[in-house]
Amino acid sequence: MAMTASDSELEEAITKEEITGIATPADETGTSHISQAMKRTAFTELMAAKPKKTPVVAPPSFISKQTLLAPPPGGFARSFRDRDGLGAYTNDPASFPASRVIYHDASFVAIHDMYPKSSVHTLLLPRSPRSRLHPFDALDAADPDAAAFLASVRAETSKLKRLVASELRRRFGRCSAQERARQAVLDGDAGPEGSSQAAPLLPPGRDWEADLLVGVHAHPSMNDLHVHVLAPDSVSQCMRHRKHYNSFHTPFLIDVADFPLAVDDPRRHPGRAGYLERDLVCWRCGRNFGNRFKQLKGHLAEEFEEWKKE
Repeated sequence: MAMTASDSELEEAITKEEITGIATPADETGTSHISQAMKRTAFTELMAAKPKKTPVVAPPSFISKQTLLAPPPGGFARSFRDRDGLGAYTNDPASFPASRVIYHDASFVAIHDMYPKSSVHTLLLPRSPRSRLHPFDALDAADPDAAAFLASVRAETSKLKRLVASELRRRFGRCSAQERARQAVLDGDAGPEGSSQAAPLLPPGRDWEADLLVGVHAHPSMNDLHVHVLAPDSVSQCMRHRKHYNSFHTPFLIDVADFPLAVDDPRRHPGRAGYLERDLVCWRCGRNFGNRFKQLKGHLAEEFEEWKKE
């Protein structure tokens, strides 16, 4: 799918600093690694050297289906920099700490997003040549190989969703009303349902998986295919502007279950649809904040606390 430079700039969902890796990353709680000592006073801000210019980053570059079928001699050259940065994880996942790589096997790598946009934000990275295609091509299921790849991505996404749901339960389960019966059993304060049976059942508790955001961006900012699996709260120091928010709370995020997309699906043209420029609407209560991102951020923190209590 061809896209002009202006279209690319319009639909960029993350900052150039994030693409190049010079933005301050966050830990697994979404907290930015900036200590109080590092925060500048008004005087030091005045005396400090002017900040560096925003880095120049080339637009996304995906291989074509024809190139996939007839790769260049020696394979595809990789720098693992800027938009190719995710390739470092699929190339050698064992070289990264467990705080970054969740798991890996011969076909997939799952990682914590370096710039999480929610309390829990993970990425699924296929270790396949097809991952260098644009998602619309990689997940189109036009032939048996493509269909098998799509099926494998769907299955692995389901696995990662279960892991993320388990992590949400671990972090927030004691806050949730739907978890009380289950938690009482785990704490030894109540017997399991059917405790008279030979195999007593633990109450299922809350379906944390039901609220997860899952999918690929209609216009990815990185060259390697990556599936986002994240909590819906959008509470993170790395959630910094409207395009960040709307890239996960509009049809700009396309569930892998929706692939292959129809030829006339409007999500194939995110710039034309204007998803990232839409009004900011709370994912939980539906309140419209227009373009008031700061007010939305404060509201999201309140909604997060209420969501955890459900």
